[in-house]
Amino acid sequence: MGKIITVASGKGGTGKTTVVAALSSCLAVLGHKTLCIDFDEQLKNLDLALCMTDFAVMDFMDVIKEQNDLMTACSESPMIQNLFFLSAPAISIPEETDPAAFKDMFAKIRKNFDYCLIDCPAGIGRGFQLAHTSVDMSIIVTTGDSLSIRDANRAADAIRDMGVENIRLIVNRLKPKNIKKIRINLDDVIDTIGAQLLGLIPEDNNIFLALHENTPLILYKKRLSAYDFLDTARRIAGDEVPLQQYKR
Repeated sequence: MGKIITVASGKGGTGKTTVVAALSSCLAVLGHKTLCIDFDEQLKNLDLALCMTDFAVMDFMDVIKEQNDLMTACSESPMIQNLFFLSAPAISIPEETDPAAFKDMFAKIRKNFDYCLIDCPAGIGRGFQLAHTSVDMSIIVTTGDSLSIRDANRAADAIRDMGVENIRLIVNRLKPKNIKKIRINLDDVIDTIGAQLLGLIPEDNNIFLALHENTPLILYKKRLSAYDFLDTARRIAGDEVPLQQYKR
């Protein structure tokens, strides 16, 4: 059975969507059949991060309403084998939508994919709650600043209140000069948020350049941070991969 993983953040601007796209691409490259779902019905940028803007036609509400079967609704990446995408709906999720319908969709996903990563809306609103319906793991993405860490703590509390026990943490967009300082306080951050550290991702301008050239980061010619995402994906898959000692 496949695993459903929601990727969340307490606030916007943490690079959460980039993290979802990069980790999903890496899991697919590692040979795992992987689905990405965009749950952010307002912003809907995951298709851009995946370089699949011209390929996403249907959305997850088509599956929820049983207008299309799951595999018909999913779009397959033309660049990365094993990578699939399911878009957010063009309009808001109807208030009367039964959360049990999401559980049914996730059950279908588990039968067809090894991993499903959900790009959860920032904050702790209704989309955040629906994205945590019957999930196996929640990954909180934060940057190293105190405001982001505080919001990550609030998100973690909300996730625990929904009964999710497996909560992980990715500290993203770290600048090299701040790596040492962050490491000094990292134990306190982990204890405060109550989540196991999954990865440290440094700031990398190649992420912007790869997106500009419509190329997935893992396939880009200069891909320093792609190796950090690849190591993080391997940890998700159960491999024992030590955290890097950054010098760049």
